[in-house]
Formats: sequence, C-alpha cells, structure tokens
Amino acid sequence: MAVIHLDGERIEVAEGSPLRTVLHDLPAGHCVALIRPAEKERAATGSLSIHTTAGEVRIEGEGDRAAFLLEPSAAGSLVLHWQDRHAAAFGPFPSGVSPVRKPSLYERGDVILGCGGYDPQRSYLIFSRSRHSSDHGADATGGVIGRVVAGRAVLDRWKTGDRIERIEPVISWADTSRSFTTTDLSTPLEDGMQVVTGVDMMAQGYTPEAVTTEAAGTVEHLLSTLGKNRFVVNRATSTHIFDAAATGTELERGHRHPRREGMVTVRTAGTSSGGIYIYREDVQSSPTHSIAGQVVHGIELVRLAKEGDVFSIRVRPERIDLLGLTLAQAQEIAMGRGFTLHADSTDGSRMVVSQEPGTTLEVLKEKAATVTTAPQNRVVDIVLDDAKAPVTCALFRKVTGLSNHNAGALPLFFKFDDVFLFKPPIPPGAKIIPENTPAGEVPAASLAMTNDSRKGSGMAGVRLSANREFGPTSEPFEGTNVIGSIIDTEKLKGFKEREKVYIREVRR
Repeated sequence: MAVIHLDGERIEVAEGSPLRTVLHDLPAGHCVALIRPAEKERAATGSLSIHTTAGEVRIEGEGDRAAFLLEPSAAGSLVLHWQDRHAAAFGPFPSGVSPVRKPSLYERGDVILGCGGYDPQRSYLIFSRSRHSSDHGADATGGVIGRVVAGRAVLDRWKTGDRIERIEPVISWADTSRSFTTTDLSTPLEDGMQVVTGVDMMAQGYTPEAVTTEAAGTVEHLLSTLGKNRFVVNRATSTHIFDAAATGTELERGHRHPRREGMVTVRTAGTSSGGIYIYREDVQSSPTHSIAGQVVHGIELVRLAKEGDVFSIRVRPERIDLLGLTLAQAQEIAMGRGFTLHADSTDGSRMVVSQEPGTTLEVLKEKAATVTTAPQNRVVDIVLDDAKAPVTCALFRKVTGLSNHNAGALPLFFKFDDVFLFKPPIPPGAKIIPENTPAGEVPAASLAMTNDSRKGSGMAGVRLSANREFGPTSEPFEGTNVIGSIIDTEKLKGFKEREKVYIREVRR
C-alpha cells in the first residue's frame, strides 16, 4: 500500500493506482498538482533583480538574452544616459547587437537592448515607460530581452544621475523531484505523494468572526469573476499567475499593501485592468493593484501552475447576489446566510431587480439587505449566442448589467409595428465590429445590435416577425449584429416607450 496526502488528508491506496482512484468530482479540464517527496535545492528562476539608486526593478528574461547583464562588469557602466516620457536608457556599453534601421512597437515594461547611432560599441539598456513605436537601434526582433514584472513605478522615478548599482539573479527553491500539474487521471500515485486539487482563498476583510469593508468593491469584482470556481492561467511568470477573464473592467483603486506570496490582487489601471493576480513570491506594493484576498490552501498549485492551466478555486465568503432570483429564493438565501432581508413586496414570485448594499461584504457587515422587485410579466428572458457573436454579446452584457448579475435592464426607446428598439448606455470609445451579420432571413424574435457601419451604432432591437430585408434594429443586414433571441415576446407588447425592461439571461 502507498500513503498519499490528498489536500492534506492522509489516504492509503494501492501502489501505482491511477489518480482517478482518489478524484471523483474534479471538473473536466481542471488540473491538479502532484508533488513527489524529495530534497529541494536552490535554483535560478530566469529573473533578474536590478538594484538602482531609485529602487529595485525585477525583470523576467526572454530566454538567455539578458544573461550578459550578469557579467561582473555589466552594472558598472549602466548610468542613466537619456530619458523621455517613453523610455529611459542606461549606458553606453559595448555589445554584439546587430542593429537594423526600423521602428518597433514596445509595451510599458519592455526591456530593450539597442544602440546609439547604430553603433554596437554604444549600446544601451532601455526600459520602456509607455506603449510607443520607435527605432532604438535594436536587432531585427525589436531587441526585447525581458520584461519588468515588479517595480514598474521605479521606471517613472529615474532622473539624471541615477544608475544601476548591481544586478543579481533571482533565486528560489526549485523542486528536483519533477513535481508538476496534470489533467491526466491515469497518472500513477506514488508513496508519499501530495495531491493538491484546488486553491482556497479568503477575501480581504473577511473572517468568520468579523467583516470589514475597506476592499468591498474589489472583493465583489473577485467574487463575480471567480464565480464559476475556475482560474485560467493566461500568464505565468516567476512572481505571479494571471487570469485575464475580466480585463477591461474599470475599477476604483482600493486596499493597497505589499504583495506577499499567496496574496491575490486586482489590477485597477492599464490594459489589464480587472485582471486577477495570485503571487508566487513577495513583490512590492503597486498603486495599480488592490488587495482582494489571500490563498489559505493550495499555494503549491499556484507555484506549479503553467500558462494554459485551469484549476479549481474556492473563495470565502460565497457571493451574495440576489438579482435575478425570485423573492422567495432571496429570502431563503438570507435566512441561510444570517442576514435580514427587506423587500418592497411579500409576493415570493416577484423577481429581485436591485439590491442594497450592492456588495457581499457590506451585506455581511450590516447583516441586512434591501431589495426591489418586479412582477414576472415585467421580466423578459433572453438567450445570447456567444459562439457566433462573442464580442458583441460581451458588450451587451456589460451595458445591461448581465456581466455581473443574473438580471439586467434595457430602456425601451421606441416601438412601432412589431419592432422594439432599446438604447443601452454604450460607453465612449466602445467598438461594435460587424459580427454575425444575417443573410437571407432574420428569424422572428431575434435580438441584435447595430454595428459601427451604421449611424445608429449601439442601438439594440427585437423584431417579432421574420424579415428578409431588415434586421431587428431596422438596419440593413450589413449593419446588424445578431446576438441572440427573446423568449418572452408576448411580454414585450405590454411595455410602453421609456419604460425599463428587465431582462434575465437563460443559459442553454
């Protein structure tokens, strides 16, 4: 017999039994961490710690392209030579770069090996401060030798006279036993093996004994994003793993604190705003990261996860989102979670369309919530077609509230004959590219949005009958993005212009 530890629980199994022997309800496609017992040794991570007179910057190298920075004489020649709002350059120093005369596009945090006057004897280590296109005298690849993964704020603090004092490899503990993540349930179990099936996380400001609300908004975003109990590793670096599912979400800056191993943050600015980060090691605080929680079990899975992995994640407390539920269902949840529910009706069949307070932590702290309800004849069920119109469906959910809740709303703008037009609040700069434009005939009850090829871009509409000439928003087919269909078409007939139509998405 072999003894294994399944999420910390000691279990005896037959030596060589497959992993599926102890895993009975792992969601399809989710990975687990397998850790064999072994000694550990120090190993380089592929990252470099660059100590400057203005602070420390940590970079993740592109392969071995940054290895030359570890040469004993490298740091001594790296003085801030020039800077502008786009970049800061340290040098000059000789290198073997083969410059080409062409501009390249760089992102904030890119570390570039370039040269002045296309002379390799006057090379520079260039840090990109913002997204820009420039000819830095780099090679044909653009010269990116690494990316800043910690200390980006230091890039903006450098001024004349600053220099690089020393460069060191980042050392971490590496498991020589070949521990790994896998989705292969036929993997044989070995004596002493640890199996970690998921990550448990405690939200910032929450304990079973007390609740604080300093990070209520950030935590609500976290609970909404991870509501399906899955974390997708869209990026894995030596310092963190990153789930990009909710990027593009605008958030207020919240609770700021140094980012320790196992800490969870939400980015609040930049192109990755709304993304979820879990840290593998300590890095300094950042004004664009708000603390959202802390891993309390499964840090081994966080350390071993690689790009493309999907694993189970459980966050405490469970989210309290009553929108889209019947009043009877909401009352049942309130009773089970220990808070008082105030409602505008006693009719349990009515649907909850608003909730105050709007965040889980505030409800738990106040031990009370107030809801507004609507009768079922004022709630229209819809189906969205993500397979054919993923970009437009995502925008539709965002502007109606369906991206964060089980219910949303659309203002009825105009109706005539069998056409109903809605005017959702499209944010400035939103793009509605042509997507799933119809051909031949638009079926009855189709739901659509006008794309950017037409003047009425952003208008949503439903047509109760089929049509071979115009889409649901009364635009030609080329200006129409079909995003789904309406189930309760008869209910629409009872609404007047300027009334709010409550909608609920039905998943199929």
